[in-house]
Order: sequence, then structure tokens, then C-alpha cells
Amino acid sequence: MTYFEDAMTHPGFNPFSLDSDADYLQWRARKLEDYPARMEDLVVHIDDPRQLTQAEHDAILALCRKTNMAIYASQVGNVADKEIARQCGIKFGLKRLDHNMLADDDGITSLAVHASGEHQHYIPYTDRPIKWHTDGYYNPPERQIWGMQLHCVCSAATGGENGLMDPEIAYIQLRDANPDYIRALMEADAMVIPARMDEDGVARPDEGGPVFSLHPVSGDLHMRYTARTRSIRWKKDPVLEAAVAFLEQLLNSDSPYIFHGRLEPGMGLICNNVLHDRSAFSDDGECHRLLYRARYYDRIEGTELAAVYPG
Repeated sequence: MTYFEDAMTHPGFNPFSLDSDADYLQWRARKLEDYPARMEDLVVHIDDPRQLTQAEHDAILALCRKTNMAIYASQVGNVADKEIARQCGIKFGLKRLDHNMLADDDGITSLAVHASGEHQHYIPYTDRPIKWHTDGYYNPPERQIWGMQLHCVCSAATGGENGLMDPEIAYIQLRDANPDYIRALMEADAMVIPARMDEDGVARPDEGGPVFSLHPVSGDLHMRYTARTRSIRWKKDPVLEAAVAFLEQLLNSDSPYIFHGRLEPGMGLICNNVLHDRSAFSDDGECHRLLYRARYYDRIEGTELAAVYPG
């Protein structure tokens, strides 16, 4: 049984059922109607993420309901305060932080270049480019990452741009091309993230699972993906291989559904774990890139299928 089939035990509106074209086409039309065309269309100008006004909150939520993401541009500038991310997240129901291996003690990660220590061996803590992925793709199902935030304290001297894509848009592109692509990507053994080893042996075992799965209660779509070939083993299946190739081509295309831009001091991304990448960057004597990253076991409150598409 696939993760998809298991979630089908929950009745109601289900645009992700391959047996329900009517629900899918209704959802697809509403999803694509007036979809943002530029990165600037995702930006909400606010005062302080720690103290959102109702209007600021509603503007951010409206974008997240449409695109699963929003970018705020605030007045806090380069203030180094992780409460900015924490308090903003709480306003949207993001509370259950993933205390991953290299996170700070409070569960929020300080992303900066590390020239020494354990961090230097992991690409987010270097200035090298990061390929397309969703956060926590190596996590087990009980620690699935549904929500994610980035808050910029200081941008790099040059580079460090992000690409962003809504996983629901990726789903539409794949399903429109060939519904069998979705079926293959929802198989429970579609992909395996190899074990991570350390000097004491296995630090994390192999972690298998689907690319697309559904929330067992709300039916919301989740995507688990990385374009890093060293970090993944795909099942040997011709349809799956074609689906993965299609997705890779999509993410490296000039699709109007891919947004490109850079977070500057005081700006942040709040999202339902969208696809993203990062270009290489360079620091200098005055600019040392620092972003706070928070990963959550929660989705943004108010973006559930039943709330956005009530029928």
C-alpha cells in the first residue's frame, strides 16, 4: 500500500486522488487562477515579525494559502535575534521545532559559513551552491517537516540567491504530463536516503519513502525531494526514472512558476516546506551571511485543504 492509498481512507474533497479527475481539475483551476508571476508578488511589507498586525498577518496568510509561501520585508534590519523567527512562526501555528543534529540548542539553526568543526562538512554551512530540495528529506515519517522559516540577519557580499517553487505546482506539472509519474512518486519505496556514518558507526540509518505523500488527517500534500545524487537512491523503475528526469528538467527550466531572489537583512521566508535551492555566495570583511532557519512538524495554520478549498 502506498502512502497515497493509506490517506484515501479519509473521505471528502481529494484533488490528489488519481481516481478523481473532477476534484483534481476543480482544485487545479482554483490553484492556478491569479497565481503570482514574480518574486515581488510574494513580498509583504511589515514592521516587526515579532509583533504582526492583523493586516500583516492576513496578507502573509493569503499568500501562503495560494502559494504555500510568503516573503516578508520588515523594518528590523540586521538585528540578530532568533525570537524574530520564533515569534513569527507562533503567529501561524508553527510551534513544534525540529531539533535536528546541527541546530542550535533552542532548535533554530544559525546558517553561516563554518571554516572548521563538524559544521564545515555539511553544505548549508559552506558558501557552495545547494541544489533543489525540500527541508528534512532525510527525516523519518514521525519527524516529517511540514513548515519552514528563513530569516535574514545579514546577506552575503555577493550571491546567495534562492529559487523557490510550490510543491503543489510541481505536482500539477507532473500529473498533467503523465499521471503515472505521480503514482510512481507516491510509492512507499520510491526513494532511499542512504545512512549517514560517523566515527562511531551509523549516525542515521537508511530512510526510505515516497516523494509525494498526504497528511493522514487533513489530506494536504507533502513533498520529500533532493536533487543531490550522492544523497539519494531511486528505485529501479522506468516510470519513476522518467518522472525524476521530468522533475529535474522542470526545476532547471525557466518555468514562470519558479521564483528567484535574495533575502536581505530583515527579510524572511515562511512556507509549507517548499522546494528551494541556493546559489554560491561570497562573504567579505564586512558582510558575513547569516540566516536563521526553523523547521517545524506543523503546517502553517489556515492553509489546510479544507480551509482553502472548502468545496
